[in-house]
Amino acid sequence: MVAGVGGAFHWLALGFIALALILSALVPAERRRIRVATLLLLFSIFGVFFAAALVYYGSDPATSTAFRWVRWAALFILCVAIINIASVVIFDVLLGAVKLKPPRILRDLLIAFSYIIVAITLLSRSGVDLTGIVATSAVITAVVGFSLQDTLGNVMGGMALQMERTISVGDWVRVDQQEGRVVEIRWRQTSIETRNWDTVVIPNSVLMKGQVLLLARRTGAPRQHRQWVYFNVDFRFAPTDVIEAVVTALCAEPIENVASEPPPQCIVTDFKESYISYAVRYWLTDLALTDPTDSVVRQRIYFALRRAGIQLSIPAQTLFITEDDEHRRQRKRAEEIEQRVKTLQRVELFHTLTDDERRSLAERMTVAPFVRGEAMTRQGAVAHWLYIITEGDAEVRISADGNLSKHVATLHTGDFFGEMSLMTGEPRAATVIAQTDVECYRLDKKSFQDILQRRPEIAEDISHILARRRVELEAVRDGLNEEAKRNRMSHTQGDLLRRIRDFFTLN
Repeated sequence: MVAGVGGAFHWLALGFIALALILSALVPAERRRIRVATLLLLFSIFGVFFAAALVYYGSDPATSTAFRWVRWAALFILCVAIINIASVVIFDVLLGAVKLKPPRILRDLLIAFSYIIVAITLLSRSGVDLTGIVATSAVITAVVGFSLQDTLGNVMGGMALQMERTISVGDWVRVDQQEGRVVEIRWRQTSIETRNWDTVVIPNSVLMKGQVLLLARRTGAPRQHRQWVYFNVDFRFAPTDVIEAVVTALCAEPIENVASEPPPQCIVTDFKESYISYAVRYWLTDLALTDPTDSVVRQRIYFALRRAGIQLSIPAQTLFITEDDEHRRQRKRAEEIEQRVKTLQRVELFHTLTDDERRSLAERMTVAPFVRGEAMTRQGAVAHWLYIITEGDAEVRISADGNLSKHVATLHTGDFFGEMSLMTGEPRAATVIAQTDVECYRLDKKSFQDILQRRPEIAEDISHILARRRVELEAVRDGLNEEAKRNRMSHTQGDLLRRIRDFFTLN
């Protein structure tokens, strides 16, 4: 009766303890809250007995101030204990069963609001005049709010973070130079654990006012973060060879904590004084393991380059001293011209030329390299020059009536293309794409003009070769049989001879 709960108080205490034991087994994460609630129950029981002792020793329950406050305190502590146990039942057991997890701060707000309601209700039932308390509390609230505005800003920031779920526990964030995983969002501060096993406590107002980078978060995509690993290779090695070796090694076998989609990439990032700078980009699935995963990727890069015979660049300075005189320049030039002449000798189009004529062409040829995947010429383009492949492979493709291009042939070292554009000026009949890194010589109309002016009869031999190559190309496209090919060959040769003479203004 003293406690205000009648003879059911002992049953209430026993039920509370039984429920606390059950919840301790069901919700281990809330055992601390349950222990505190149980301790508050014991304090409440002690307060009830103390109030009873005051009555026993002569205090009048109707007029004794000490009895009233002891009784109010005991009941308030009892209600606080019940509220905490009820919060575990509602938020952890019931809502947890339906997979709902409201923000922690919402739970704290509801508990605090319940404390206030219980305190006011008990004060009112104890006969306390609340009018003066409300008036005084307004003044106190204004003073406290002014003096604790920074703290209140942190509290409001914590409320906004949890209610909006902008940042959640488990997210990886970067704030200024600090990077880590969010482990706790409280009323005043947010705690993040770094990879160095340090815990950084950041006021919530700082998070609300400043810029926070959420790592590895993209709408509708898995949680993974792009990592960069840089390395340098000497200029002597072609970028396509370096990239192919590295990408093949990285994609050959799965690497732990490296996403398969998107696949790892290797790119050229810069040209330095004596080397090319490269970077491997891969997507990390566990942001806590950046350095160990980077290490595994670097190992793959190192051994891939060694297998390919490609050396990593090392910091070095080399001084080349060459005695450069006219005799040396002439010798180097003669060696280059001789190499070009040998190349021209292997080209069927120039078999009827004399050695002097081939040497004249060789002196006017230019070097034209192409990277793998690059279009060396496109169907329909107007370009009055011919290419001779000296190293590498290329693919010839044609398209008709706007359809997808069709593979026609593969060109290798010693092959040539663009002869129709060189000799007649017509647009390119096919697209040629480099399948590997390709080295070419390029010969334009002006270089061939003088030879044809001096010996116009060469045009007839060239027209025969051009007619045969064209008919072979058209036979694939149009599906010609042998008889149709012979008929078209005769007509095409005459037409080409006329066009060559017109293009080069021959008599």
